[in-house]
Amino acid sequence: MSEPRIAILPAFNEEGNVGRVIEEIRAHDPGFEIVVVDDGSRDRTSEVAAEHGAIVLRLPFNLGIGGAVQTGYRYALENGFQLAVQIDGDGQHDPSQLDKLLAPLLANEADVVVGSRFAEGGKYAAGRSRRLGIRLFATLASVLCRQHLTDTTSGFRAVNRKGIVLFSADYPHDYPEVEAIVMAVRQRLRLREVAVSMRLRDSGQSSITPLRSAYYVIKVTLAVLIGLGRRSVVPLEEP
Repeated sequence: MSEPRIAILPAFNEEGNVGRVIEEIRAHDPGFEIVVVDDGSRDRTSEVAAEHGAIVLRLPFNLGIGGAVQTGYRYALENGFQLAVQIDGDGQHDPSQLDKLLAPLLANEADVVVGSRFAEGGKYAAGRSRRLGIRLFATLASVLCRQHLTDTTSGFRAVNRKGIVLFSADYPHDYPEVEAIVMAVRQRLRLREVAVSMRLRDSGQSSITPLRSAYYVIKVTLAVLIGLGRRSVVPLEEP
């Protein structure tokens, strides 16, 4: 695996998890450059990430997951990386499964690969309302993308250079996972899901509460539908 590759870790108040994630990535594949995008954390996320040898991009205030991820993709574009993986800084994504994400890219079978908790009959311990939302988004994205999808809210992803170019130029904000999938397919990037398992977070607290879950469902559904009529300003070739 010789292509320059980068691991992008968006993190907000993850001082208790981010160091372990960095060490697990490095233990699995020391060839990754690891970039932690600290999304305006109020704790020692940046300091812990730097102590573990990661490059830290510290945002002056909280932009949300979309802004943090796009910052990582812009860094990847400007520094010539050919492959990029997204890994949440909370420890739920297992770096030992990175090879599953990268395999379709290296075989030139996909441009964007999503790690699915539910592909091939996989199961994940999620609350009833959250699981219902996941299914709703998967159904909506499957219809819009004209292919069967099972886990469009997964943030465990990998892209090739085409994906880096796309997402560095335009990336949805707030809760962007579903929108980013639809946007990629509309730009004629090849999308694949691969089955992965995910872990429960060890420390910290998820930002998704039951009330915010309901808001999330309404907002993302509207954003995806409105986005279908938005004229794309994404360059089809590298700048």
